[in-house]
Amino acid sequence: MSNFRVETYKMPSANLGTENPLPSFDGCLPHRLQDNYDRVKKDREFKLVILENEILKATFLIEFGGRLWSLIHKPSKRELLYVNPVFQPCNLAIRNAWFSGGVEWNVGIWGHTTHTCSPLFVAKVKGDENLPVLRMYEWDRVRLIPYQIDAFLPDGSEFLFVRMKLTNPNDNEIPMYWWSNIAVPELPKGRVIAPAEQAYRHGYDGKMTLVPIPYDDGMDQSYPVNFNRSADCFYCIEPDRQPWIASLDENGEGLIQTSTSRLRGRKMFVWGMGAGGRHWQEFLSVPKSQYIEIQAGLARTQSEYIQMPANTEWTWLEAYGMMQADPEIVHGSDWKSAYESVNEKLVKKMPLDILENKLTESSGIADKSPEVTIQKGSGWGALERHRRIKANEKPFCSSALVFSDDTLTDDQSPWLKLLDRGVIADKTPLDIPGAWMVQSEWHKLLEKAVNDGQSDNWLSWLHLGVMYYHEKDFDKARKAWKRSLSLEESSWAYRNLAVMLKREGNIKDSADLLLKASKMVPHVSSLALECCQALLDVDMPKEMLNFMDGLPQEVRQVGRMRIMEASAAMKMNDLKRVEEILQSRPVVPDIREGEVSLSDLWFELHERRISAKENIPIDDELRKRVRKDFPPPSWLDFRQAY
Repeated sequence: MSNFRVETYKMPSANLGTENPLPSFDGCLPHRLQDNYDRVKKDREFKLVILENEILKATFLIEFGGRLWSLIHKPSKRELLYVNPVFQPCNLAIRNAWFSGGVEWNVGIWGHTTHTCSPLFVAKVKGDENLPVLRMYEWDRVRLIPYQIDAFLPDGSEFLFVRMKLTNPNDNEIPMYWWSNIAVPELPKGRVIAPAEQAYRHGYDGKMTLVPIPYDDGMDQSYPVNFNRSADCFYCIEPDRQPWIASLDENGEGLIQTSTSRLRGRKMFVWGMGAGGRHWQEFLSVPKSQYIEIQAGLARTQSEYIQMPANTEWTWLEAYGMMQADPEIVHGSDWKSAYESVNEKLVKKMPLDILENKLTESSGIADKSPEVTIQKGSGWGALERHRRIKANEKPFCSSALVFSDDTLTDDQSPWLKLLDRGVIADKTPLDIPGAWMVQSEWHKLLEKAVNDGQSDNWLSWLHLGVMYYHEKDFDKARKAWKRSLSLEESSWAYRNLAVMLKREGNIKDSADLLLKASKMVPHVSSLALECCQALLDVDMPKEMLNFMDGLPQEVRQVGRMRIMEASAAMKMNDLKRVEEILQSRPVVPDIREGEVSLSDLWFELHERRISAKENIPIDDELRKRVRKDFPPPSWLDFRQAY
């Protein structure tokens, strides 16, 4: 019998922290960055929704992106997914914070979704014949669309079904992106199989190459442990084939994921067996907790969008279950026989025509209103509903998705007042400016409000400048921020003007403005870090260290600040200070994917020492020698090409 229940789950968890108050102009607006997490893990209870029948037990971690966190095949007691034993955000997503494990639903724009570390709306829906359905949904602020995920597990089913629905309610087409990111264990003899003869392989050298499957350059790339470096493989599945991907162990057993035809793309990602890839695995989790990813997407690769027409709905059905195939064929030398043997097993269990029929049959489920609300998401959908009512526009969703007024918070309050009263209320410049907005309709409302004199205050002009900058109208952005400063000085406007100056190549004046801005609000660590980096960029290490010494202790102790201190000391040739910092093993929670700042410090320290000791220049020969004789310790090696 299919069962639906809500439970809690305790695991060690780092603190996600507060959002970064500064607008990020490099891609995630209107969202704010989530980059204030730590690496101090304490036990925390997480809310779960469990779908279970006689064969499968599916667990959803609903507070962070609504992930499918665990999928257990009950007859064999086998966990089909990789379940991270800890919650540890790291810098791999659009908004920075991301964590590994389970199945993540990535929608809208390239990369890990903006909601990966944010709660979705979660509800229970009564399906046909009282089948319990888990619904998760949100309003996407980038693409201005609602998206909907309905998961169900019928009685006796060997597959968990996840029904996706994307709706473009706008009168213009939009570039669309979707990838279901599936973490599975990295197995010593595990093989990833998909029904393809070729793949586009993307390495961290930035190149995309069409290669044969499974062999290329003498390496069988269907075995993840054969990769020395991090890599992506996008399988070229022919249109007439059922799309699927499987990760199978030495016994031919493991997870298989298949779908209806719309979800054509399939991918394998590996961290690689090099020191950097191994370290990333531990940095995201705990030692000896390795995983790989198999993925499914709308496009063939993750470097492209699919244009979604205006006023259109896209739906597809995904199925997740256990695959048991003949191990001798799965691991045999004939690749075609391997994938055809798995395909034959899949067709007997869940052929494409059955999937397509289930997609059609479940359309009624997708339109049903929720029976019970389990968790509320953001208030942005409710705000958009209010805006559309005020503008006499059609609703953006049906009653199946509920964006109620009780989700409105302080983030939406200024914009609701702008809608109702034509004004953004003033506040002190020492306060956080609030949530950003770049949607064109809100831009027009705010522009009218300031031009009419109803909202002619520093905060309105600050927000308007962010909107102009986002639209690449840089002259208007500059004028707006200068107008904001003429009404009231604020660190926020000075900082944004500094970003403008840096974009124009005026890095010295940019650094001066950042220094001025940061001294006004020294407790804002993100601004202090930008200031330190700017001072390093203009070769002012002494001034940077003096500025750093005057910061509050809680800002001074930020992990990345220690790296900047080492960089400044290196510029001043204070090698003892650099060594002391490295020996203290500074932890940078938000170190970026592929970042080499720590390993570069390590190499430069040894290059300078040898150069001074042997009275030789630092040239390519010495750099090569250092990289051979002084490999970096694993704790600071985040290079993905090694």
